[in-house]
Amino acid sequence: MAGADSDDSLYPIAVLIDELRNEDVQLRLNSIKKLSTIALALGVERTRTELLPFLTDTIYDEDEVLLALAEQLGNFTMLVGGPEYVHCLLPPLESLATVEETVVRDKAVESLRKISHEHSPVDLEVHFEPLVKRLASGDWFTSRTSACGLFSVCYPRVSSTVKAEIRQHFRTLCSDDTPMVRRAAASKLGEFAKVLELEYVKSDIISLFTALASDEQDSVRLLAVEAGVSIATLLPQEDLEALVMPTLRQAAEDKSWRVRYMVADKFSDLQKAVGPEITKNDLVPAFQNLLKDCEAEVRAAAANKVKEFCENLPEDSRETIIMTHILPCVKELVSDTNQHVKSALASVIMGLSTILGKDNTIEHLLPLFLAQLKDECPEVRLNIISNLDCVNEVIGIRQLSQSLLPAIVELAEDAKWRVRLAIIEYMPLLAGQLGVEFFDEKLNSLCMAWLVDHVYAIREAATCNLMKLVEKFGAEWAQNTIVPKVLGMANDPNYLHRMTTLFCINALSEVCGQEITTKHMLPVVFKMSNDQVANVRFNVAKSLQKIGPVLDSKYVFIHI
Repeated sequence: MAGADSDDSLYPIAVLIDELRNEDVQLRLNSIKKLSTIALALGVERTRTELLPFLTDTIYDEDEVLLALAEQLGNFTMLVGGPEYVHCLLPPLESLATVEETVVRDKAVESLRKISHEHSPVDLEVHFEPLVKRLASGDWFTSRTSACGLFSVCYPRVSSTVKAEIRQHFRTLCSDDTPMVRRAAASKLGEFAKVLELEYVKSDIISLFTALASDEQDSVRLLAVEAGVSIATLLPQEDLEALVMPTLRQAAEDKSWRVRYMVADKFSDLQKAVGPEITKNDLVPAFQNLLKDCEAEVRAAAANKVKEFCENLPEDSRETIIMTHILPCVKELVSDTNQHVKSALASVIMGLSTILGKDNTIEHLLPLFLAQLKDECPEVRLNIISNLDCVNEVIGIRQLSQSLLPAIVELAEDAKWRVRLAIIEYMPLLAGQLGVEFFDEKLNSLCMAWLVDHVYAIREAATCNLMKLVEKFGAEWAQNTIVPKVLGMANDPNYLHRMTTLFCINALSEVCGQEITTKHMLPVVFKMSNDQVANVRFNVAKSLQKIGPVLDSKYVFIHI
């Protein structure tokens, strides 16, 4: 009997080995995903002595299997006996951290970082830190790139002698012959700097940052920019000018647009890190240059940061800096040749009105909004309409209606039907921004006029628009404002307009509810069933089918 029990306890590992050696990748993958169940069945001791050695020896599989294994091992601490035995997970993860496929290595590093926190300081020095050293001095670049992500997690909890060794290893990797390793080191430089003592940030990290920021590979230099922002947050104000700013100035004018793009993308973080004085003296001219950059991607990234940059300027000189230095560049970008630049600007430009106040908005910003509202690119127009509420708060609805509304009306009546169609699509959004009273006064008549447009696509879009408006303003508003006008079209001499009435009833019945549909709409549908045009009568039948579910079932049975 004891022999049978022993055989049973071996069964899970036997199944795992069989499945892991199966030719079918999916079976191997399923087996790896069940590892925790198998480990539970084996118990902690056999997991340590049998399962982990087996896994370490079989790391030669398909990438998706290895990826699943790397992820599973990060959650294995309790399955090997808790933090006391967590070091048993290091051998398989070390092997995974050296494979060729990047996503597998990254997942193995993620799991190693996770379990590093579960090591005691002694285990960290005895087991984890030697692993980091082995990876850092590996022959293949794959292991050296993985090592870059592990320095920061073990550094804070080891002795000063080991700390010195870790710093030395990181220095070596920053000047590695392989660009991929330098790239990995540059991407982790900021993170590593955060766990170092300030003296070593100044003595070691700054020189590494300067070297990486002038690397021959632009992919390394652009990662150094991000590190520079992190380092700037760690240094006292008086050291920033001398230690970090020269390198960052150089990055903002780098010959590679990718590096300049990264500077533009991280500009707000940089601004917060360096403080108001350096912002005024250094960052304002740099930002102007980025807004005028010869590459559209850089201009778009900088345009995206305009509002945030202006918000974070020192209050005492904010308005002056914006009016003198930033606004002239913004005016040029409004008519940029690249639609992505104009779209990026349109998504933030409205936010400037709250910073500059009513008078400046009316005088300087409104003409820009108008220009963008008439832009040929739909995304630019949408971004302006989406943010009208910002301007409304500053200049008030009256001023807004006098300046921007004529432009919206002009577009709504444009000779090109596609332009009219674009404005219809924005109408529910616009209505929500401006409120029901303003909508009824200024825009309601436009929405009704679209229902009798000579282009079918416009009439169809106008029908959907009405439904969205009712969803926004409610059924009571629809009953008082929209429904009477729609039902009035049922007597229109043009049969196309009578059909539009039916299409509107189809759409509105759903949002208006049973009472309004039964009381107001259904009698009109019944009346139209005697229409002299066959197509209208046919659409009456379709309408009855469509609105049937909204009506009371008894009513349907008796009348329809």
